[in-house]
Amino acid sequence: MEMILGFGIALVVGLVGAGGGPLTVPLLVLLLNRGAAESVGTSLAFIFITKLCASPLYIFRKSVDWKILFLMLIGGLPGLLIGSWILLHMSKTQIEPVLLPLVGVTIATLAFLRLFRTKQAPRPKQETRWLIPLATFPIGAEVGFSSAGAGALGGLLLMYKTVLPASTIVGTDLLFGTALSFVGSGIHVIFGQVDQALVSKMLLGGIPCAICGSWLGTRIPGHKLQVAMSIVFGYLGLHMSWKGLAPLLIR
Repeated sequence: MEMILGFGIALVVGLVGAGGGPLTVPLLVLLLNRGAAESVGTSLAFIFITKLCASPLYIFRKSVDWKILFLMLIGGLPGLLIGSWILLHMSKTQIEPVLLPLVGVTIATLAFLRLFRTKQAPRPKQETRWLIPLATFPIGAEVGFSSAGAGALGGLLLMYKTVLPASTIVGTDLLFGTALSFVGSGIHVIFGQVDQALVSKMLLGGIPCAICGSWLGTRIPGHKLQVAMSIVFGYLGLHMSWKGLAPLLIR
């Protein structure tokens, strides 16, 4: 089961440059009955390694804008630290039962926002790069709290605030997510919220598929795939929220 999950998730990440968090966390909760905080930490560790495997092809194809990536990290990394602190703090308090619905709603919201990214919209004629660190601060917080957001919101930001071509948006956003997941997974490892054995099993299927997916992602038109994946992510997030809410409502 773990290898199959890793295979499927890594394929999606490689194809669309995102989707690891919105897919991994709900599946760990719904299929493997893991807690919200542990699922987020395990997801971040898995996403980091799979995105790290998918990144070289985009770098080799020069589909990364390093200056914009630096601006994204200036705001994203501090936000990540705050989001991770909120999640870990909530997991150890009396409000822990509402954590699962909150993370699920966050994932569903980001997934449906991703649908806007799939629509054709006027691209800006001028860049507003000074806004990038301000915008990536809340994105980093979302990643720290739910393991989701770098792909959905990061891609939207680059699409509407830069004049980068589509391939460079995917590559830059992919490396942004790689950096955030690296730092975030490290934080969760320190606090014991990463199932390292589970990550290892998922990587057996995930690493080769991430490389294959990134190769296919540079050749397959992704519009229909993006729409389908956004709907699936949204459904999983809502299902995850209902699983957390049902016991509270029965009480």
